Amino acid sequence: MIFFDAPVFDLLILPLFIFVARICDVTLDTMRIIFVSKGFKIIAPIIGFFEVLIWIVVITRIMHNLDNWICYVAYAGGFATGNYIGMLLDEKLAIGHELVRVITKKDANELINALRESGYGVTTVNAMGMQGEVGILYIVINRKKLKDVIETIYSYNPNAFFTVENIGYVNKTIYQYKRLTV
Repeated sequence: MIFFDAPVFDLLILPLFIFVARICDVTLDTMRIIFVSKGFKIIAPIIGFFEVLIWIVVITRIMHNLDNWICYVAYAGGFATGNYIGMLLDEKLAIGHELVRVITKKDANELINALRESGYGVTTVNAMGMQGEVGILYIVINRKKLKDVIETIYSYNPNAFFTVENIGYVNKTIYQYKRLTV
């Protein structure tokens, strides 16, 4: 075909196709890994099928054009961009649960009450830190609520130390504190 033999195809169309396809492939790869880690046994293999199908098409095109260095740059650029887009998509979807562990020196009752009034279950433990007594709060949340919880921590105890850990599996739904009205 004349179109595929034209210089514009080799220098622009093919590299652009490779770049976009690689973005799709790597974004799907990122999402597949996330779904595997969260235990989605049906969707992960389906995503993997399309991921590999795209990759095969792209690598075949590159192998037919080994003398075209622009395709190599497009391939690498698509890989990098696909990683970035996959991470953004993961952030937007916010699938799963997180454990927020807060360690505070000062009295955390206001923070605990604010979190509970916002509907979060909070488990507290008194502990001994390097510089004396501390309070440890454990909060298991839906990942979509992480920003809200962090903002609450900063507003009630800006000097608190906290960590956030991904939870692969939660055996029960999250208990939400409900204030009893009398």
